[in-house]
Amino acid sequence: MHLMNIRASTTRSHLTTYDLAVIGGGPAGMMAAGRAAERGLKVILLEKNADLGKKLLISGGGRCNLTNSELDDRKLLAKFRGSDKFLFSAFAQHSVKESLEFFHARGLKTKVEEGGRVFPVTDKASSVWDVLLEQMRDASHGGNNPVIMKMDSEVVDFESTGTGADREIVAVRLLNGDVVKARSFIIATGGKSHPETGSTGDGFRWLTKLGHKISPAMAALVPITVSDEWVKAISGVSLPNAKITLYQNGLRVGGKQGVKKGKILFTHFGLSGPSILNMSSEVNELLKYGDVVMSLDLLPTHDHSTLNEALQKLFTSESNKKFKNAITSIIPTAFVPVVLEKSGITAETFCHSVTREERLSLIQIFKGLEIHPTGLLGVSDAIITSGGVVLEEIDFRTMRSRLVHNLYLVGDILNIDRPSGGYSLQLCWTTGWVAGNSVATSKADVDLS
Repeated sequence: MHLMNIRASTTRSHLTTYDLAVIGGGPAGMMAAGRAAERGLKVILLEKNADLGKKLLISGGGRCNLTNSELDDRKLLAKFRGSDKFLFSAFAQHSVKESLEFFHARGLKTKVEEGGRVFPVTDKASSVWDVLLEQMRDASHGGNNPVIMKMDSEVVDFESTGTGADREIVAVRLLNGDVVKARSFIIATGGKSHPETGSTGDGFRWLTKLGHKISPAMAALVPITVSDEWVKAISGVSLPNAKITLYQNGLRVGGKQGVKKGKILFTHFGLSGPSILNMSSEVNELLKYGDVVMSLDLLPTHDHSTLNEALQKLFTSESNKKFKNAITSIIPTAFVPVVLEKSGITAETFCHSVTREERLSLIQIFKGLEIHPTGLLGVSDAIITSGGVVLEEIDFRTMRSRLVHNLYLVGDILNIDRPSGGYSLQLCWTTGWVAGNSVATSKADVDLS
C-alpha cells in the first residue's frame, strides 16, 4: 500500500540512500541516531524545529531529571503501570546502570535527589543535551561517521511498498518537497504534551495510516486546578515535604483513595510539583464519580500528639509574642493568613491567649487543610501524555514494528504510563538505544519471528 505517490517532476530526491532515517530530534531520537551511527550505519536525523531537543531543554524545570537511581529493574519497571511485562526485554539490554555509564563516560557528572531523581550536577538540561549532540557528532569513535542532522525538516508523509510481512517504508517526504530514502526508519516524534516544542501528534497520524492501533493521547502527568482561592493566593510557594491524601465525596463519606508525599507547588490555578503530577491521573478518574477532597498535611513528620506538645512548648516560651508571628517557626509564613482564616484566631492574639480548643483546632488544620480539585490543565500543559501505539504491536527486543518490518518506534509515541521522577527520560534512553542498536540495514537482517 502506498501512503503517497511521489512525482519526480514536483519533488527533489536526495541521491543518498541512508541506512537509517530517524524522525524526531528529541531525547529518544538523538540516542537512537547516535547509537546506530556508532555501529557504522549511515544515519540522517530529521527534526522539524530549528533546534534539537526543545522539550529536553525544558524538562525538570530546565534542570533535566535524566533518570531515576533505582537499579533493580523489577522495582523500576513496577512504576510503569502495567507495561512492565513488555519492557523487560528492552531494559535487560539498556537500563539505568547503562544510561548512567553512558553519560558519566562522556563527562556528565550527576547527583541524586529526593525520590531517587537523578540530575546533572550543573542543574542544566543543556549539559545532557551537549552529551547527546557530541555522541552524534563523534559517532564511530573519532568523528568518522557523524549523524547527518537536518533541522527545519518537517516530515509530511511516507512512501511504503508491499503488504503484510513484506510491507516496508522506502522514503519520507518533507514539507519543502525533498524526499529522503533509507533502508530503515525510526519514529521518535513523541506524544502531544508541550506542542510548542513540536510534539503535535504527527507520528500518530502516520502510524494510523500504516495500520497501527493508537490509544488516544490524554494528559498523564499534569497540574491540577482547584476552586480554593487561598491556594491561588499563595502562588509560587512550595512545600518540599508535604503529604496529600485523596478522599472521594468528602473526608468521611467515600473513604481514603490514595496518599502521596513529596514536593508540592502552589500556583495561580492550583497545584503542581512532583507529588501532584503523580496523582493527577487518579484525581481525574475520581472526579468522574463525584467530588474529590485533597487533605494537605503540612507537617507529615509530626503526629497529632507530638505536634500538640510542640505547640504547647511554643506558646509557653513565646507567651508574650503574637500568635501570627510565633507560628512561623512551625509553618511557612505564606500559610499564616490561611491558618488565621481557618482557625478564627485573630492576627493580634498573643500566644498566652490561645485556648486549648483553639490549639487542638490548629492541629487539625496543620494536619488536614482541605483542597478541592476541579480538574486538570490540558494536554498542552502535561509533562507527558498517555496513549500511543498499542504495545502488542511492538517487538520490544528491538523496538521494531510488528506490522512494518523496517520501522522502529521509540519514546513517548508508545502507550506507556509512568510517574514523574526520571522514568520518562529513562524510557527514551532505553528504547532509543535498543532501536539504534538493533536496526537492520537490509530486509535479510530482520528477525520476523
